[in-house]
Amino acid sequence: MVVRITSPHSLQRALNYNEQKCQKEKAVCLFAGNYLLEANQMNFQQKMERMQDLIARNERAKKSNTLHISLNFDPSEKFSGGKLTQIATAYMEKIGFGSQPYLVYEHHDAGHPHIHILTTSIQPDGKRIDTYNIGRNQSEQARKELEKSFGLIPAQGKKTGQVVGIRPVDVQKVQYGKSETRRSITNVLDAVINQFKYTSLAELNAILRQYNVEADRGREKGIVYKSGGLFYRLLDGKGNKVGVPIKASLIHNKPTLKNLEIRFAENETLRQPDKKRLKTCIDWVLAKSPLSLEALIIALKKEGVQAVLRENKEGLVFGITFIDYRTKAVFNGSDIGKTYSIAGIRTSMESGQNGSVKAQKTAPETAQTKGFGESKEPSQTTGSQPSQDGLLKELLEHEKNLNRVPGELLKKKKKKRNPNPK
Repeated sequence: MVVRITSPHSLQRALNYNEQKCQKEKAVCLFAGNYLLEANQMNFQQKMERMQDLIARNERAKKSNTLHISLNFDPSEKFSGGKLTQIATAYMEKIGFGSQPYLVYEHHDAGHPHIHILTTSIQPDGKRIDTYNIGRNQSEQARKELEKSFGLIPAQGKKTGQVVGIRPVDVQKVQYGKSETRRSITNVLDAVINQFKYTSLAELNAILRQYNVEADRGREKGIVYKSGGLFYRLLDGKGNKVGVPIKASLIHNKPTLKNLEIRFAENETLRQPDKKRLKTCIDWVLAKSPLSLEALIIALKKEGVQAVLRENKEGLVFGITFIDYRTKAVFNGSDIGKTYSIAGIRTSMESGQNGSVKAQKTAPETAQTKGFGESKEPSQTTGSQPSQDGLLKELLEHEKNLNRVPGELLKKKKKKRNPNPK
């Protein structure tokens, strides 16, 4: 669970934000804590007056009398309204706001379940509840306790290959109006644009597509493409474009093609030190002779590397891109080296499989040569010669397989000199 706390200057604006979501059917008011009426029995004015009455009792706390809290859960966590109300109530008790009036809203406008809690820090006696460092102290302790008591996924406890803080956009929950699409795309771009080291639009898209987003220049003969324009779009689970395209110039951090090209040049230098680790990871996985591209992709994931296959319209694989989530570097296979292109990868896999098959075929002959389970007397027949040939072939194949082991693992340790020679 991730908690975010803000202190808006206006209670009315914060309440209006949540109520408008309810009117658009993008949110629902689940619970009204310490109100005389139930949440569904009150209108906007009644909800506001209860808290406004307390705020009026402390005129000095004009800028810090309201708290707007959001509790954010993992996309895999699906809770009922009753469960969310229990979590909200327990949280408010633990941070010292259990006796204050508060409203709980469940929002449906993001790719993960979350609730908003609106309350005031002014008590019935006019005194203000101290909220200094509430996020670092009371809220952090409450979060940890709730994660244990309700069995929630911890904020830092889920191990995935994705970047912390980025979630694939759940397009089924996104309303295809401009505002919702833009917000969803912006959330992904904020985490990707500045963190990863990519040198082309294709490499950037290899990352963005992991989160159901794509940068699109349009048709080559179109006006957008010729004028150097760029759109960002949402993708569904099958990679199809859906929703309203958003101009790059309308997004706050301005990820336009012109600005991205500046990053392409900068990242070319920044990513070079990361190439060595990526090569070692790929070599290490290939040394295990994966039986298919799917097996290769699964094995690389365990090393923190995502291999993305590039296919044409007919579904034929023509390229491969590697995303190293540990160094945040992105490389096309051919940029690492010829042997790391899709053709080179396939050649390495085929040679590894052939070597394994040959070694298995010669193994029985070798066992007979050694005479396991037979007479200890050496055989005098000429039949032993083919077995020796098989052993020689097996040793040669083993030496070939060693060529695919990463060079770093084959380096001999240097002997330390004796500082006090006799």
